[in-house]
Amino acid sequence: MKKTFYLLLAPALLCTACDETDIEKGTPSCIRQKTINLERESPCEEGAYVKEYLFQGKTVFVFEPGNCIADGSAEVVDEGCNRLGYLGGFIGNTRINGQDFSTAEFKRTIWEKK
Repeated sequence: MKKTFYLLLAPALLCTACDETDIEKGTPSCIRQKTINLERESPCEEGAYVKEYLFQGKTVFVFEPGNCIADGSAEVVDEGCNRLGYLGGFIGNTRINGQDFSTAEFKRTIWEKK
């Protein structure tokens, strides 16, 4: 009976581990979903990425669609996927919530298209 239980349990445990890669551990689910969407929908062949920063005492994420868009902008969102603003674009914006984003502390790259 014990052997049967373990034989049934092992595949279930292995399949639950299939959903999350190492880079996704600790990443909020809405950020994972936005990352998947960017990966699928980015029009650029390279330069797209999702990076995590510490900014104004909060964890934020920058979604850059790639470098093939001349006046493209990168969306900045918090852990709950609330939009905080955009960087770049036609005017070359560098400020989020009135503060220059260059003060942000880089934490890690979630995903990038090289």
